[in-house]
Amino acid sequence: MPAFLRGYVLALAGAYPGAMNPTGTTRFPIRFDSWYRVLSSALLLLPSDSFVEIESGEVRVHMGWAFRARFPRSAVASASDFGKKPLSRGVHGLAGRWLVNGSGEGIVRIALEPRQRGYVMGFPVRLRELFVSVESPVDLRHALLP
Repeated sequence: MPAFLRGYVLALAGAYPGAMNPTGTTRFPIRFDSWYRVLSSALLLLPSDSFVEIESGEVRVHMGWAFRARFPRSAVASASDFGKKPLSRGVHGLAGRWLVNGSGEGIVRIALEPRQRGYVMGFPVRLRELFVSVESPVDLRHALLP
């Protein structure tokens, strides 16, 4: 399918990075490297179920069965480029800093104040910084900040 047509079809389906659907929700797909897309799909960690979504002043981050978080947009203290390319993929964290990625590229650092709650494999964790790889990091940063 030609690139211009693919973008049009994805936008209609609400899957285009930063596409707003009729309900007013803006969804940013989590970026997956092609090799990790295959591996994660075998583990039922599907790219189609991995996204950052902004709706009505609320931010949702979801990576299949492995990670989910929901917090008010007002809790976003800053959103910036991470600038590093980690070797790991998946969901990793410690002491309130969590990396949720399917790629080493396009990572946005989201600082949260006050701390928020997330869930890793159903277990509650604290979030003070969230690093997430998305298809369109510039658009996500602009959407998160007023």
